[in-house]
Amino acid sequence: MEKVATVRVLFADTDAMGIVYYANYLKWFEMGRVELMRRLGMEYRELTGTGIHLPVTEVSVRYLSPARYDDLLAIHTEIRKCKRASIAFGYRIEREDGVLLAKGETVHAFTDGDGKIVRIPEPFLEKTGFRQPLS
Repeated sequence: MEKVATVRVLFADTDAMGIVYYANYLKWFEMGRVELMRRLGMEYRELTGTGIHLPVTEVSVRYLSPARYDDLLAIHTEIRKCKRASIAFGYRIEREDGVLLAKGETVHAFTDGDGKIVRIPEPFLEKTGFRQPLS
């Protein structure tokens, strides 16, 4: 799993108990996903410019240890699988001391501008290294 992004926890990211509010991990998943795609040569902006969108259809998160204000976090992201019209990303968020804080997955459908499911575009498959979609 590749480390693709780093983020420092802001005070605004924490809740009344002084730990990171759980929904912020989804924001950091997105940050990791966008940076991974950028490194693979397929930016979200480029994809949406062709009329293709990637709405989230599933998300799962397992919280293992809390992050707190000013922690430096590493977001590790990978493409787990591609199907004909969907893609799954896996995530691990670790504190700078190596403690695993959360892990999870998001699944995204490929859609056109009207929300209709479409096949994964060939340029996307080429740039991400997936030649033939699974199943």
